[in-house]
Amino acid sequence: MFVGALELDILLGDVHSLKQKRSVIKPVLAEVRRRFDVSVAEAGHQDLHRRALIGVAVVAASGEHVRDVLDSCERLMAGRPEFELLSTHRRLLGPDD
Repeated sequence: MFVGALELDILLGDVHSLKQKRSVIKPVLAEVRRRFDVSVAEAGHQDLHRRALIGVAVVAASGEHVRDVLDSCERLMAGRPEFELLSTHRRLLGPDD
């Protein structure tokens, strides 16, 4: 069993309140969840209206599949016009960890 985690630090564009932030982030999280069958949530910067830390987690039988899914999630998020991807950090845990 392999477990992968991806953290995406994003900067939102023309957002002026936490309510507007939720209206941008919520549909993106739903799309990632639906398209890739992963767990995804806003995991940080909840009190900042122009920043968000998104966490994605996936469990699979092979490390390669975990990497492919996380790569796809990162590409989708990087291609979104409503925000800028500032940084990413990923972890992969396998049977030897």
